[in-house]
Amino acid sequence: MALDRETVTEIVVSVVAVGLFIAAVVYVGGTYNADGLSGEGAFALIGSIAGFVVLMTLVAVFLSRQ
Repeated sequence: MALDRETVTEIVVSVVAVGLFIAAVVYVGGTYNADGLSGEGAFALIGSIAGFVVLMTLVAVFLSRQ
């Protein structure tokens, strides 16, 4: 099954965005994990989740205008 260019672009952009989110969560977990997630780590984790939501919103707007 052949995919058109628009579909491939959507897939690649979405996979990159999810990859960045996973990298951010792994970084926060590795940096702030000293016998459990610290208070600063919790805020960093919440920030990475909020950043992911904003990033995916921007990606959706960008892809809808293509």
